[in-house]
Amino acid sequence: MSVGPAFLGRQEIATSEGMEQLGRRIGQQLAAGDLLILTGPLGAGKTTFTRGLAEGLGVRGPVQSPTFVIARTHPSLVGGAPLVHVDAYRLGSGAELDDLDLDLSRSVVVIEWGRGMAEDLADTWWDIELERPVGGDDDLDPSELDADAPRFVTIRREDRSASPA
Repeated sequence: MSVGPAFLGRQEIATSEGMEQLGRRIGQQLAAGDLLILTGPLGAGKTTFTRGLAEGLGVRGPVQSPTFVIARTHPSLVGGAPLVHVDAYRLGSGAELDDLDLDLSRSVVVIEWGRGMAEDLADTWWDIELERPVGGDDDLDPSELDADAPRFVTIRREDRSASPA
């Protein structure tokens, strides 16, 4: 797990460009075997963050939400690990996620909507929660989902072997 401790904790990201920049800085530190589980409501910036992460990794784009294809692999353009970008929103269980046969050891894997499903895929992972400081999803006009507004990002390193049994 290669992300520096300076990224841990909660931070406010003011713009979409700031979200991409955060992803880019983190992507520059990732290596094959890193798993990131992204959680947050529609429009929180999960795909925007992943777009920056992909740029930091130096993989082929474009990075778009994989909602309908479930998973996309973006090969490296610089001889590094590929990015596997997964959207677990339409999956019913972790078993369906496991059926995707993700190459966790040789790829950087980002799973949107993965909390509660993806934790069994690895002993360690990055739990990244993105929040919009507005009302619930029902209160937000769909045209505002991509609006340039502040978001909060909380990054935690999870390690199953460090948890008490």
